[in-house]
Amino acid sequence: MPPLIKIRSERDQMSAIERRIADFILENAHLLRDYSSQQLASALGISQSSVVKFAQKFGFKGYPDLKFSIGEAVARLGGVEPPTPLAANAEADVFVRIESGLRRSKAAAEEETRAINPRQNLEEIAELIDQAGKVFVCGLGDDGLYAREFAMRLSLLGVLTVHHADPILMMANLSAARPGDVLLVFSEFGKLATLSQISRQFQAASGKVVSITRHTANPLRAHADAALVVSAHDSEPHVEALLYRSSLQYLLDFLFVLLCHVNDDRHRQLNINLERIQHLLDS
Repeated sequence: MPPLIKIRSERDQMSAIERRIADFILENAHLLRDYSSQQLASALGISQSSVVKFAQKFGFKGYPDLKFSIGEAVARLGGVEPPTPLAANAEADVFVRIESGLRRSKAAAEEETRAINPRQNLEEIAELIDQAGKVFVCGLGDDGLYAREFAMRLSLLGVLTVHHADPILMMANLSAARPGDVLLVFSEFGKLATLSQISRQFQAASGKVVSITRHTANPLRAHADAALVVSAHDSEPHVEALLYRSSLQYLLDFLFVLLCHVNDDRHRQLNINLERIQHLLDS
């Protein structure tokens, strides 16, 4: 996993000093090559040993290895984009800055989300869903909107889907769970005790639980049989929320397309259902 993505994804579990180091690196990755461990420590008002320990925590022998790895990552991404004449002329244009900033942030969040969900993991989850007798789908609040849409898409593929936005109704329906069934649980932060309880009950019936959360340590993800994770980080909370939704949608869209290709019968059923729906709309 690229070092910047790993640092960003684990920031919430860091100590106060580690977060200061992480924030400096994330905000100044393109300048890190000019900083020695002592200079970085001095800039942050911490000890040099704290910088070294931070690097070792992420699997590097020391700070030079971390710096080199981050330098390579920045180079692969093309470094810092040089300002274009248009950007220079529009520097004071709030509209342009907001639009271009949001576009770049969404693209970066989706790329990070792609990187932290390895191919093998996605293929295994697609196989679980494809082979399941029934797929239960649950999510509350904003998560419920994405849960409902994905449940509908699974139904179009011919997957027998049980969807509820009400945790009490979902708990009642768990009596129909059988070995091999799958539960998809949508929860951005993965800390809702109700969803964890539903997951445990489902696993007690020998079903498989797939969590969909942020790429952070959380109870729901920790106890799930498989996990889809989303990367979304920004200093502005309202922008961060948009990045999460954008990255989550990308991840679900890719999983849906993957399901269309792993089973030809599913793909044919999708086309049949789409034709039926179009016929209803035209009648």
